[in-house]
Amino acid sequence: MADLDLEAVRDLMISVAYEAGAMMLAANPADIDQGTKLNSVDIVTEVDQAVEKMVSTRLSEAYPDISFMGEETYKPGMRVGPEPTFIVDPIDGTTNFIHQLPDFCISLGLAIDRQPTIGVIYNPSQDLLFTAIKSKGAFMTRGRSSAPQRLPVSRNPQPLTGLGTALLAIEWGSDRSGSNYELKTDVFKKLAAKEGGMVHSLRSFGSAALNIAAVAAGWLDGYWEGGCWPWDVCAGWCVLEEAGGVMVSGNPGGWKGELEERVYLAVRGAPSGQKELVQQLWDIMGDRRMEYSV
Repeated sequence: MADLDLEAVRDLMISVAYEAGAMMLAANPADIDQGTKLNSVDIVTEVDQAVEKMVSTRLSEAYPDISFMGEETYKPGMRVGPEPTFIVDPIDGTTNFIHQLPDFCISLGLAIDRQPTIGVIYNPSQDLLFTAIKSKGAFMTRGRSSAPQRLPVSRNPQPLTGLGTALLAIEWGSDRSGSNYELKTDVFKKLAAKEGGMVHSLRSFGSAALNIAAVAAGWLDGYWEGGCWPWDVCAGWCVLEEAGGVMVSGNPGGWKGELEERVYLAVRGAPSGQKELVQQLWDIMGDRRMEYSV
């Protein structure tokens, strides 16, 4: 599909994102049927399922030859292939959505050769849209009537000077037991403590896509995560890289992040200090690693 018009695909993805946002805002969380997947904090709602059905229908009607992977229709063992693939999280931040906390979004990505190539993230509560096409830059739009703003927000991004001056995003995740959880909480503690990294502070938006978008915008210096899936990170990954940021493995030594690795470290664009910040966080982990199945 070498002749695929990426700008046309992006425009359709934006239209689909706006429609999905309208569906979310029209729903009354108090009346929504909820279910769980892994445990009581791994929530799926009828709205997630309805949004994904709408998204898959619209995208497949327009581009029947592009593969589709969505969170709610994923089956164990499915993998992202080299062919163009839409990778979709219908509501990233479902727990926030249920509690009516306005930090949730739809995350729409297109991967080609397993590389994030288009990213569209839309938070309907704030009418906040992030978009990117590989090699064409990343943009943020606050309100549909506003002009897109190129990312990062600052025209003069400051150097990264290490963990001691960093604002980082983390997430507890839904799997709250075992060695991965123990490693995460130990790193969280060290990042917050005087004898550890002693970062400026830690933030949790409750949405991987919004965390990555915030790093791309330059509002956060980094985001360290284990347990996410491709639909959580694909769209944000494209936005981040087009804003000058980098995505590497959340485990030590993985300078080339992999889409399906499930362990990620996003770092904002900066004239210097990206590699140093990555290495400092890896040093806190030592020889330990997070391991998740695909």
